Amino acid sequence: MQYRKQIVMIAALTSVALTNTLFGHCEIPCGIYDDRARVEMIREHSRTIEKSMNKIRELQEQEDKSYNQLVRWITNKEEHANKIQKIVYQYFMNQRIKVVSQEDNEDYETYVQQITLLHRMLVQAMKCKQTTDTAHIENLRTLVDRFENSYFDEHKH
Repeated sequence: MQYRKQIVMIAALTSVALTNTLFGHCEIPCGIYDDRARVEMIREHSRTIEKSMNKIRELQEQEDKSYNQLVRWITNKEEHANKIQKIVYQYFMNQRIKVVSQEDNEDYETYVQQITLLHRMLVQAMKCKQTTDTAHIENLRTLVDRFENSYFDEHKH
């Protein structure tokens, strides 16, 4: 019996430790939100991904390839795409976009539009991980602009 309690305690502590590591912004809710800063962070991560894509293509074209640098730029691209995904799902989808009843026609349409834009941003970030095609960055930027217009109109920021 004591052994089971120890396993449960270790599992619980591990879960808490991983949750704190994976999610930088709390879900208490703490009430400390900076939506504009998060949008700007997505834009900054997008620029970093684009630079990474360009450096990867540049390094691939070199006759004497530096595989170390190539791996570093690929890793950088992946990390920043993951950061975009985290902001989109953990910050906006989990904490900031409130579920709206279908009976609230206008509010529901806005809700569906925002969730759809956020989902499409997640997909574009995923595609950025898969390739060095900067068209995905352009698509992501367009989606961020559209989300920003929809979101900040609603929240009067």
